Amino acid sequence: MAKKVSLLIGGWSAERDVSLTKGRAVEAALREGGYDVIVIDVKKDLPALIAALTPKPDVAFCNLYGRGGEDGTIQGVLEMLGIPYTHSGILASAVAMDKPMTKTMAASVGVPSAEGIVATKAQVLAGHVMAPPYVVKPTNEGSSVGVRIILENDNQAPLDAESWTYGDCVLVERYIPGRELTVAVLDGVPQAVTEIKAQTRFFDYEAKYSDNRTTYHLPAEVPEDVYKCAMDYAARVYNVLGCEGLARCDFRYDDSKPGTTGIFLLEINTQPGLTAESIGPSQVVRNGKSFVELCSHLVETARCHDQNVMAENAPAHSGASSSQGATDKQKLSA
Repeated sequence: MAKKVSLLIGGWSAERDVSLTKGRAVEAALREGGYDVIVIDVKKDLPALIAALTPKPDVAFCNLYGRGGEDGTIQGVLEMLGIPYTHSGILASAVAMDKPMTKTMAASVGVPSAEGIVATKAQVLAGHVMAPPYVVKPTNEGSSVGVRIILENDNQAPLDAESWTYGDCVLVERYIPGRELTVAVLDGVPQAVTEIKAQTRFFDYEAKYSDNRTTYHLPAEVPEDVYKCAMDYAARVYNVLGCEGLARCDFRYDDSKPGTTGIFLLEINTQPGLTAESIGPSQVVRNGKSFVELCSHLVETARCHDQNVMAENAPAHSGASSSQGATDKQKLSA
């Protein structure tokens, strides 16, 4: 009998439309892989979600982005229901969504990020909290939502008080000039380095999803030591956070600096965009695994992280992924 998979799409974050669009590619791949797929459009309605997940599927495939879907919230619901799910668990998901905490964890394993501070919205609006150029961004959003670069002599305010709906805390970071690099990590193994060349001021939401002038260069044409360093940094961040399945680390590379000193972590995405052409999957595909095989792999390595549920499901859901996850948790608590 085909394994029953509930594909979770939509959500209630600023990235809802992206999830709905990319979810169609995942659904097609899962069906081609031979799975019995039920698509669930997730809303901020817990009883409705529980009803949609009853009877329990064999696996929940998490194709949700941003707050609510990628920050441990849905993962917690699935843990309570005892439904194995794809990608990272509650802790790794929550930490990765919290950019200041990610910076702290990355620094603990020698991965640098831009100098930054967390300020209140009022402080940012009152005047420069650091000398330009700098970047302001929400502490817990993805897809460059809410990000604004403030350059010297800019006339624009650091943020728009009316449209800022991301809470009272604002992450302010030193602006790193240069190039945009990204590395996908699957089961702890870095896949490749892609350079993103956007025509906008940086790789913002428009450049990611609307601007067809954005180009992707795989493999990135950077010095060999920079390429290897980006791969190494991505694996370190993935492992120290205890991520599982597929994730993606984004970096800025200031090529005016010597050697690898210009590489800085921006963030890690624990549920990166999933189509065959998306940045993360395209690296996996380049390494020999088709998009259908990738989606199938994520289903077959899905698990609950609760020890009691893991024991109950051990025959069907044990293996390398669980061992890797246990190892990563030891690193995180060390």
